[in-house]
Order: sequence, then C-alpha cells, then structure tokens
Amino acid sequence: MMVRWFGVIAVLAFCVSLGVADSAKKPPKDSASFGVLKAVDAAEAQKQAEAWLKGVKSDDATLESFKKIWESDRTVLDKVASTLALGDAEAAKLLADAKDSEAPAPMEVPGILTDKKRPEFFRNNLALAYAKALTSRKVYEEALEVFLAVKADDVVEPSVFYFHKAVCEYELMLKDKADTSIDKLIADVPDSPERYLRVAALMHFDMLAWQEKDLGWVARKMDNIQRRLELKRGGKQTQKMQKEVLVRLDEMIKELENKQKGGA
Repeated sequence: MMVRWFGVIAVLAFCVSLGVADSAKKPPKDSASFGVLKAVDAAEAQKQAEAWLKGVKSDDATLESFKKIWESDRTVLDKVASTLALGDAEAAKLLADAKDSEAPAPMEVPGILTDKKRPEFFRNNLALAYAKALTSRKVYEEALEVFLAVKADDVVEPSVFYFHKAVCEYELMLKDKADTSIDKLIADVPDSPERYLRVAALMHFDMLAWQEKDLGWVARKMDNIQRRLELKRGGKQTQKMQKEVLVRLDEMIKELENKQKGGA
C-alpha cells in the first residue's frame, strides 16, 4: 500500500510541476477527448493480427499457434509481435536479434521497418516491438531512430511508445525531448500502466536537478561512454564524448586550483 501511494503522489507532483495537472486527468473510458490516445482493445488487436496472418500464412498449424498466443496472459503488444514473428521469418529474426545480448547492436534502422510495400499494421507494431527490445538492451541511439519513424497513434500500445522513447531520450541526455515524451505519456495516454507513470515521474524529477557540465553531467557522460564501449562502439562518436569529459575535468580542476589560490 505504501508503495502504491508513493507512486500516486509522485505522478501528481509531476503533473503539477509541468502545469498539466488539469489536462492530465484521466477521462472516463467511454468519453471522447481530442488528443487522447488509448491502447487498441485486445479483441480488436487480435482481429487485425489474425487478418494480417491469414493474408500471409493460413495453414492449420499456424492458426493453432496463433490461437495459443492470444490465449496467453501476455501484453497486447507481445501478442501482436509474436503473431508477426509467426507469419514472417524476417520479422522473427529481427526481434530475436534485438533481444539477443550477444548479437551485434544494429547501426541503422532495418529496411523492413520502412518498407512501404508492407502493411502499416505490420510495420508500425513491429517497429514498436523492435525499439522496445533495443531499449531493454540499452541500444538507445537506434531505438530512438525507430521511435522517430513511427507515430504513437499508429501502434497498439501508445504508452509503450512514449515511455520507452522517453527512456532513450533520458539516457541520451536529451532533457527537453524526454520531458516532452513524459508529458505526452501522462497527459495523452489515460490508460498508461502505473509502473510507467512512476518511473516517468522519477526521470522528470531527476532531470530537474541537471546542470550543464557539472559533476552530474560528467558522470552521465561517462556512463554513456561505458555503455557504448560495452556495445563495441569505440568509434569517433565515443572518442568525441571521451574528449568532452576530459576537457571538462581539466576545466574543473583549474577552477578548484584558482579558488584555492584565491583563498590562500
């Protein structure tokens, strides 16, 4: 009970701090509201997924597997992603590689996600599942590129879109963009899971304390450098970040030395 109250208080405080407390109030489930995004109903998502699947693969074994997928207690997005993998080998490999911590991190957005010959239902929801998997692996740069190629109102779970997009922006130190995504998660998606709202509020409150090029900035930069090295990305971008940290540390050391001299 204490944990739940902490989450509620944090989210409410967050809304007030952004000045959107009134607009962020969740409307009744049956009310229509401009700008409000809701997850696609499970039954409707299943209907769309089944229609797509039958268009590419409709043998008895496949349809039986589809039935088992949708009888499970997984999220709507997970069920849709599993359906896409069931009916398309390329999609199955894409999602498997995205989740495999031993697989090389991608360096660009896969062509299958931007192929206009593919149905929108397929492209948009595969992109969301793929970007979510990359976010979990801390491949934030490419995950964010995928998020930017998709619209929240074109996927089955808008809350997944805004939350994981905000995580990428937060980790990449894109403060204003992260706050915008968090704002949309709270104000525009009334059925967002409480766990998303809690973490989003914590990210927002943490960013309030961010100062340009202070010790916290250095620490966040160093965390990103370490993450990139773990992903085997020691190229020019990582080297540039390393140089920025070293230059800033030198500046801070000189500032401290000057203060000491002044005091003496």
